[in-house]
Amino acid sequence: MRVNIVNMKHILIIQSHPNTNSFCHALAEAYEAGARTGPCEIRRINLHELKFDPILHHGNRGEQALEPDLVQAQKDIAWAGHLVWVYPNWWGSMPALLKGFIDRTLLPGFAYKYRAHSSLWDKLLNGRTAHLLVTMDTPGWYYRWIWNRPGHNQMKHTVLGFCGIKTTDITEFAPVHGSTPRQREEWLAQAKALGQRQR
Repeated sequence: MRVNIVNMKHILIIQSHPNTNSFCHALAEAYEAGARTGPCEIRRINLHELKFDPILHHGNRGEQALEPDLVQAQKDIAWAGHLVWVYPNWWGSMPALLKGFIDRTLLPGFAYKYRAHSSLWDKLLNGRTAHLLVTMDTPGWYYRWIWNRPGHNQMKHTVLGFCGIKTTDITEFAPVHGSTPRQREEWLAQAKALGQRQR
């Protein structure tokens, strides 16, 4: 697939919690509502609605055909100039649904390409930016200073950065466990304001 020319006013929101009643879903809704107040074009993927096998059965040998929903997801990623990933932090990292989506969509020939007779690679999604909206039950200070932010590092450097996508912001909403309705309303307002920044 040939990746389209980047348009930074094209925003793709990828909501990655498997439950439609989740707080992540509400955050994605709030961000989208804020972004739609400006001149941006918005697309959204709710991973729980897609029909695909999240297991990469044969590695990256190209033997596993993409389901129609993943073909469209690749088109949406190619279209986007800015990607907003909304997901929970489970066991220090992303949920299995998001990992499976990444395994199946950010494939060689689309997201990156190894050079012949070399361990180096070309980043085929260069020019795009990303914003991570991450919910956690772990307090942010503990995740940073005790665990060194493993999930953030994975997503920023070894996934998106590997493909040429620059993560410009990581916004944590934490700890969700034990948060009050007022706190969650404040977080939703924050997510909406982040979307409005795209104007």
